[in-house]
Amino acid sequence: MKLLYQKEPIFIAGLTYKLGSVRRTLDEVKASGRLAGSVETLSAMGYRYRLELAEGETLVDLAIDPMRSVLKSAAGPRALVTQHCHAESAVIPCEPGDTIGASRNRYFGAEIIQALEIDHLPYLCSFASGCAGFLSLLITASGLISLVDDRPIVCLMADCCPPGVPVDLLRERILGSDHSSSFLIGGKDRGYQLLGINYYSTKRRLVPLVEIVKRTVEMIQTLADDLDLDLANSDVALHYPNTFPDTWKMVTRYLQIGKAQHIMDEMSERAHCGATDSVISLAKWHCGDTGRIHVVVNYGVGLHLGACILREDRSLLGASDPKSSAA
Repeated sequence: MKLLYQKEPIFIAGLTYKLGSVRRTLDEVKASGRLAGSVETLSAMGYRYRLELAEGETLVDLAIDPMRSVLKSAAGPRALVTQHCHAESAVIPCEPGDTIGASRNRYFGAEIIQALEIDHLPYLCSFASGCAGFLSLLITASGLISLVDDRPIVCLMADCCPPGVPVDLLRERILGSDHSSSFLIGGKDRGYQLLGINYYSTKRRLVPLVEIVKRTVEMIQTLADDLDLDLANSDVALHYPNTFPDTWKMVTRYLQIGKAQHIMDEMSERAHCGATDSVISLAKWHCGDTGRIHVVVNYGVGLHLGACILREDRSLLGASDPKSSAA
């Protein structure tokens, strides 16, 4: 599925994030009984630490600061769209003895809105796109933009590993961290302009890495062709999730872009932060260089593979200070 927006005024701004405040080494995670795989395997992939919630801290607590930061610059948002990789993150556990439907169904979006004392803000939620949530949020939020109402859409992503579940994926050799992030989608000229999205889903539970490489390259190239972009002779930043490092290196190589910057951000220090990986790298690598092309690749359980192409615009509004956003 290809979606083209180059003739529409859709921009991304206010990229901000907050990660788990407690840092655990691989040995500490193993000792806690939360690893499905081995320390040696994850270390060989490039992981060293994961970030997790502090004792007594909730996912709502983690997501409050990014949401509050974005709301300061939103000047009255039109709607809130949330995304989660884990279905458990989309709801707050109910009290066992509660038999009232209105209080048992404690949706994450509503809890955030209540914690921030906001009322009358429409909200939507998705958790079926896994770690490809950045792209699914762009697709959903872009459809909510109205020419007669220029208020921005607030996007929020947040996930923590459910209790008793391994924090790594054995077959995929992926280590995850607890994370939250937020940003704005709107028609005002700032941050990044959304040019297009190419999104693929399959019913298969396993896709060979060689197919991921080939399909990702083709999806980026065909999307660029439809947008009349000459990537080979452009200044391009390629943003990848903190997974499959050798796979993404092959994608960069096969794209044959002369001035390509290959970006995988602090995989060893913060592991894989789901859909927030994209927010972090976009926040860090916005250089105020109007016209520079950014390609963001997402891969998530479901299975979903996607890429979007952004054009760097004015200075990024409300971006996080990376040094203060992760412990």
